[in-house]
Amino acid sequence: MSLTAQVNAKMAGKRDPKLDKEAQEWIEAILGEKFPAVPYEDALKDGIILCKLMNKLQPGAIPKITTKGGGFALRENAAVFCNAAHKYGVPDNELFQTVDLFEKKNIAQVTMTIHALGRYAQKNGYQGPTLGVRLAEENKREFSEEQLRAGSAVIGLQAGYNKGANQSGQSFGTSRHM
Repeated sequence: MSLTAQVNAKMAGKRDPKLDKEAQEWIEAILGEKFPAVPYEDALKDGIILCKLMNKLQPGAIPKITTKGGGFALRENAAVFCNAAHKYGVPDNELFQTVDLFEKKNIAQVTMTIHALGRYAQKNGYQGPTLGVRLAEENKREFSEEQLRAGSAVIGLQAGYNKGANQSGQSFGTSRHM
């Protein structure tokens, strides 16, 4: 098997059809339209559906969606989508590369980006259909100086005196006679 075939097989092995299906159903629910009768990755390939999705989550996020032209022009949709998703809050490590989608190099990463977008949509207050779990929110606490001083007087459970770890009364560093 050639190296390219090995790499492609490994990438295909990362895909989870269940996650792909959840992502597709979420997109369809938000857009109010079904995917074309083609495989998941083919429906997303030109980036048009992803750009429409981003505009539903954040109106005006992508002002111009390319619908005509050759591969290079349509490929730009995926890049524009990723830029808009990043501005929306999706971290760089959860975004796919254009080649991942357009050349079907890593569809699992594309699906991961869509799931990340679903989490950030909830965080950003989107009230429509949800995908995945809600991101945890920061629960920052402020303590007064008085509270901090009171806490320093508390003896923790493991701060008690027990004559060292060996229970024999000997200190660390001394050898035991046998």
